[in-house]
Amino acid sequence: MSGKRGVDFVKQIAEYVANKGGFDRVLKMVKITGGGDGRAFGEFTVQKEHLNHQGILHGGLTGTIVDNISTYAMMSRGSHPGVTANLNVSYLSAAKPGEIVEIDARTVRAGRKMAYLDIVLKRQSDKSIIATGRQVKYIDFDKVKLDY
Repeated sequence: MSGKRGVDFVKQIAEYVANKGGFDRVLKMVKITGGGDGRAFGEFTVQKEHLNHQGILHGGLTGTIVDNISTYAMMSRGSHPGVTANLNVSYLSAAKPGEIVEIDARTVRAGRKMAYLDIVLKRQSDKSIIATGRQVKYIDFDKVKLDY
């Protein structure tokens, strides 16, 4: 899996993960709109099944988006998906049903053993930030064993 991968690779990874049948199937609602060279862009419309008991975007779903979409960005540079060493999400404003949320993930640095990733989720209508996230991943794995 050496070398850089483009937007088609990011879309392929997102589809593979969402359709594999595990928890990550919740990400089927994210449409990948761009990516490659350490970046991933996407969007989704907040639906009823994405809400918490207060009627706004569920924080756990936001955390899953931070985890996965930032990982797709990193993988577009040829990195192993690795495992999460640290995940941080800052919730800045609510997203309500019907709102479109834009996602912008980037690889800050991917070394031999560790990768550092950032992500921002914004409301499309006014560009206000809904959440930001940072992730540190351990990525020093055998790249030959990947099934992507």
